[in-house]
Amino acid sequence: MIFTKASTTQYDYDLVVIGGGSGGLAAAKEAAQLGKKVALFDYVNPSPMGTTWGLGGTCVNVGCIPKKLMHRASILGEELHDAKTFGWEIPEKATHNWETMKNAIQDHIGALNWGYRVQLRDKKVNYVNAYAEIVNQHTIRGTRKNKTETCMSAEHIIIATGERPRYLDIPGSQEYTITSDDLFSLPYCPGKTLCVGASYVSLECAGFLAGIGLDTTVMVRSILLRGFDQQCAEIVGGYMEKHGVKFIRGAVPTKIEEIESGQPGRYRVTSKKNDGTEIVDEYNTILVAVGRDPCTQNIGIENVQVQLHEKSNRVIVDAEERTNISNIYAIGDIGEGRPELTPVAIQAGKLLARRLFQRGFTAKVDYANIATTVFTPIEYGCIGFSEEAAIQKFGEANIEVYHSYFMPLEWTVPHREENTCYAKIICNKLDKERVVGFHVVGPNAGEITQGYAIAMRKGATKEDFDSTIGIHPTCSETFTTLQVTKRSGASAEVTGC
Repeated sequence: MIFTKASTTQYDYDLVVIGGGSGGLAAAKEAAQLGKKVALFDYVNPSPMGTTWGLGGTCVNVGCIPKKLMHRASILGEELHDAKTFGWEIPEKATHNWETMKNAIQDHIGALNWGYRVQLRDKKVNYVNAYAEIVNQHTIRGTRKNKTETCMSAEHIIIATGERPRYLDIPGSQEYTITSDDLFSLPYCPGKTLCVGASYVSLECAGFLAGIGLDTTVMVRSILLRGFDQQCAEIVGGYMEKHGVKFIRGAVPTKIEEIESGQPGRYRVTSKKNDGTEIVDEYNTILVAVGRDPCTQNIGIENVQVQLHEKSNRVIVDAEERTNISNIYAIGDIGEGRPELTPVAIQAGKLLARRLFQRGFTAKVDYANIATTVFTPIEYGCIGFSEEAAIQKFGEANIEVYHSYFMPLEWTVPHREENTCYAKIICNKLDKERVVGFHVVGPNAGEITQGYAIAMRKGATKEDFDSTIGIHPTCSETFTTLQVTKRSGASAEVTGC
């Protein structure tokens, strides 16, 4: 049942959404579906390299979608080698064409961009391709590319502006480096590449670049995949190192100089290790992936005193995505403490629109046990607590960790490395061994992890895992047969399928 407040008639719109990414689109479409008058602003400031894109936000244009497709290109290259052992007669030297891959992926993204515009039009959402700024509590001003302005009023405002990559504060960074904003539409093959940072963005990009045959190095300041389970992070890093990715540990760049312009060019990178040692090397492309900053500056937040976190500059929101200003909300990556994941933003946008415009609807996003996957050459999926976080939360004596290495059957004929893939669950001994952490490193980890996310949402225990009959032969069945605990000290290595 839809309800309408009488006060909405004094505003141009019931809802204005600032940001046309996954969360903003979800909120706008849901509100329009509920019969509300909705406008959506979206505008992409070009990256320092001049890259821009269409409707759909980071995920569609410069994130999840092109990342997963390039990851797939890399996996296909690995499978070409495997195919020979299964009887396929493959040319001895297969080569990869960057332009063909890039064009095919950009064609797909272009179709998605157009599809979103059609959806907004069909739902009668007013899409405004303009840079939006909050003027006051109920007024938004948009500035188009040609500098013309439009103003409108709204009863409710949702900020869904997302994040953009952070650059290094060193000479040459913005002039001579690229970020994930640029990589997926790069008009030329990047050549010898340095990926700066050990974030999931850096490792994913390094993984597929090496997988398509490029000389690839990752420079790591401290640890891999901060915030993730560190045992699993090191398994991922070790696999990548065995499969062509070079790592420089404990180092940061201090200066980047252009040696030769071109597509690609040639650059000299000077770096310093923790012990003070200086490293100098040359690369064709430097990809910076050292974190992302919220797009909360220069959008008029200061005009209405929306509260930002003093360190992160993210918007402080409550459990219902409300800011300290009663009619202004924030969803997605810009919310302080929110997981920076596309499906989370979509869910937040949908549920917020329903709470605003559907009588009696009160459901909120459950931010616990959200599954995610890192699409490195060997994938890593996880839900809930890392082992480090579980120890901190429950105490080491109160958790039981069950784990096992495993060998995918499809890896046996090509004679890939044994005891490389890994499964681990972390159980709370004080709560009937309820599973509070789930981790898998192996092929198709994302597909495995999604189903177990439902089990953990329903409060699955170790006994529930044990009493579930697995599908044989699969990687996922490993979780139904875990017997070895870390506490026992017994080997978690296995042989055979």
